[in-house]
Amino acid sequence: MSMLYPSAQARVSRPRAVTRVTSQWSKRSLSFFARYGLLIFFFAGWQVASHVGWLNPAVIPPLDKVVLALWNAVHSGALLGDIAISLQRAGLAFFSAVIIGIPLGLFMGQIRPIERALDPILQLFRQTSALALYPVFILLFGLGETSKVFVIFWAALFPVLLSTISGVKQVDGKLLEMARTFGASELTLFRRVIVPASIPGIFVGLRLSATTALLLLIAAEMIGANRGIGFQVMNAQYNFQIPLMFAAIFLLALAGLLANSILVFLQRRLCRWNPRDQ
Repeated sequence: MSMLYPSAQARVSRPRAVTRVTSQWSKRSLSFFARYGLLIFFFAGWQVASHVGWLNPAVIPPLDKVVLALWNAVHSGALLGDIAISLQRAGLAFFSAVIIGIPLGLFMGQIRPIERALDPILQLFRQTSALALYPVFILLFGLGETSKVFVIFWAALFPVLLSTISGVKQVDGKLLEMARTFGASELTLFRRVIVPASIPGIFVGLRLSATTALLLLIAAEMIGANRGIGFQVMNAQYNFQIPLMFAAIFLLALAGLLANSILVFLQRRLCRWNPRDQ
């Protein structure tokens, strides 16, 4: 039987460790490009097409000019005030929709006669465009902040409300029956079974509501505002500052991605028991 000295063993184990690290790096690289490769190709194609003249650079400027305009606008503070007021509007409307929509959805999902009675009018309001109602909100609340926040709140309310109702209705009946068998009270049943089981459906509504809030934010700021990112998009377009216009659009996209990432993180933390959310 041959024996390896420590130095020889180290020489044998070192290539194995290098091979293992290389294999892990390759897997991570492949996973990264499988997920983001098309996006990287899109931005690279945009940059090349604008530089070589396949796209009109006056209308669709190169990506480096857009990034430079974004950096200059943020670094100089020109967009910071608009970012703050847009986040304030969208945040206030979104959290108001959450505070009202989730408790109301849990209540309506529990009491089926009330849910059946209110569902037709909820569907009517949901199918009515919030932008079509915006002139009504302006007549009621004026051209100030209230009408802008309310139209965003109105559009953001229904996704979270209806998703919460659906989440409660889809709770497994066997779980409820088992909890009742073990003597759980209605309050315990609600806290320990219905609410946790409804969380995945609630988060679907929250993500839709956050997206809707950002979409309505831009529309509201484009129509009747003199501050905000949506206003800056329109103002840059009127003044033919096209790189700045795309920079503001990118800011909105980044805000949407950040909001979605935060909600996905919270969903994974709160739904560790659900393998679909891991």
